[in-house]
Amino acid sequence: MEIKEKVKVKVKVKVYTDKQEKIARYSKALGHPVRVFIMDFLVKNTDKCCYSGDMAEELPIARSTLSQHLKELKEAGLIQGEINPPYIKYCINRTGWSEAKELLGTFFNRK
Repeated sequence: MEIKEKVKVKVKVKVYTDKQEKIARYSKALGHPVRVFIMDFLVKNTDKCCYSGDMAEELPIARSTLSQHLKELKEAGLIQGEINPPYIKYCINRTGWSEAKELLGTFFNRK
């Protein structure tokens, strides 16, 4: 004898727009003073890419902590890195940075 059981499955409905999710992602990535410092440092040096060691000399944090912050910014699409062992070179991801500026600017300039 076969017993059939009904299973109710809840379907998750998307409530947020893609723009809202991107704004939240960029905001989270910029939500720590070290990451804001990194972005400022890279924006000031847009004519060249910077090595993580350059930034480590400027910040009173461990290199491993710096690496975690760089990873967060990279995952958000705000920076890009190029590995050239033993160094990693970072620069602004112009596409992500441009999108973040536009989305956040529109968000903050609403009436």
